[in-house]
Amino acid sequence: MLVLGDSLSAAYGISPREGWVALLEERLASAKPIRKVVNASISGETSAGGLARLPALLKEHAPALVVVELGANDGLRGLPLAQLRANLAKILEAVRGAGARAVLVGIELPVNYGPHYRDGLRELYRGLAGEFNVPLVPFLLDGVALDPALMQDDGLHPRAAARAAGARERVEGPRACVDVGARPAVVAHGVRSCRGRGPQPRGLRPSAAAWAEWHMAAAPARD
Repeated sequence: MLVLGDSLSAAYGISPREGWVALLEERLASAKPIRKVVNASISGETSAGGLARLPALLKEHAPALVVVELGANDGLRGLPLAQLRANLAKILEAVRGAGARAVLVGIELPVNYGPHYRDGLRELYRGLAGEFNVPLVPFLLDGVALDPALMQDDGLHPRAAARAAGARERVEGPRACVDVGARPAVVAHGVRSCRGRGPQPRGLRPSAAAWAEWHMAAAPARD
């Protein structure tokens, strides 16, 4: 599995062992066959930077699953949403072209960016998830970002303590889908369902780690 992200996935300001990707690695450590996790996230990364690096990463690692966690730095810089959408679409196209599955991770911006830009950003991720038929995690820091005790002083990055804060949610989402023999569909703003024989229980907020864990369990191993 390849994680293509920014500082939120690169464990900015905390030990790499305390980031959410490390939590995922712990969860997958007991899986059979063993699933390798490659964290190709870079602090400060933009969608353009991720797109530029992706071809070499796909060639080198041949992942079965790619978690795409990009867009925060584009948004914080106020870059045009059309530009972000185009870059993310190319990333998802490249992942699909490489025969891998994708999980798309969205982001929320501070309220001072205004409702037009913030709503447009949400719709951007929802639209891409629907267009490419990939699972969407609406906000990686859901349940964490608004709790000052779980955030670093910059208000943008989680503390190590936040790693454990949503552990239950990180694993129950995919388990619920597996229990009904279904494949997770798009998850965004109340649309939390499984594609298969039954609905996913309401109230679950699957994270990037949860969706990635589920897909890695379902995906065939690659040498």
